[in-house]
Amino acid sequence: MNGNNEFDLFREMMSDVSPIKHDTVDCAAQSHKPTEAQLARQLAAQTLSEGDPEYLSLDYAKMLKPDDIVAFKRPGVQDGVFRKLRLGKYEAHARLDLHKFTLKDARDEILKFLKQCQRMDIRTVVIVHGKGERSNPPAMMKSYVCQWLEQITDVQCFHSAQRHQGGTGAVYALLKKSQEKKLETRERHLARRG
Repeated sequence: MNGNNEFDLFREMMSDVSPIKHDTVDCAAQSHKPTEAQLARQLAAQTLSEGDPEYLSLDYAKMLKPDDIVAFKRPGVQDGVFRKLRLGKYEAHARLDLHKFTLKDARDEILKFLKQCQRMDIRTVVIVHGKGERSNPPAMMKSYVCQWLEQITDVQCFHSAQRHQGGTGAVYALLKKSQEKKLETRERHLARRG
């Protein structure tokens, strides 16, 4: 069969078919609008300075294993900076130990600790969450801490600590520079140029 015969056959088979009317849903008319609660949580999640810990969920976290190595890096963080953090090359000037804390208390303590570190211009911290080998479910605190750190936008990146500083039972976290430090750095660079 050549191409013309196939086309003629197709046209003959479709001769009594008529096009259907447009029956699809107009997606533009039903665009999703976030609720007031969602907008409030989104706004609260954007900075540590707001202070309401309710946007950090206590209901669900993707469960990790006690010996899992955790790593997180926001877009824009240089690979070299992340590598130095991962290898423990940045000196941590503050440490928070969450052993014996409940989830709710740990959440509040993390926010308070990170806010205080930012006020004091401390950028690299160690948070000890423990491995949670005996908790039920295992690694519960570790799982929640990692989820919370991802939700706090002032945390640039984090990685499981080196063995001598807690290993998979702790994380190094790198915080954003405070506005004062950003201004100071900008002025220093402008002075070098001028």
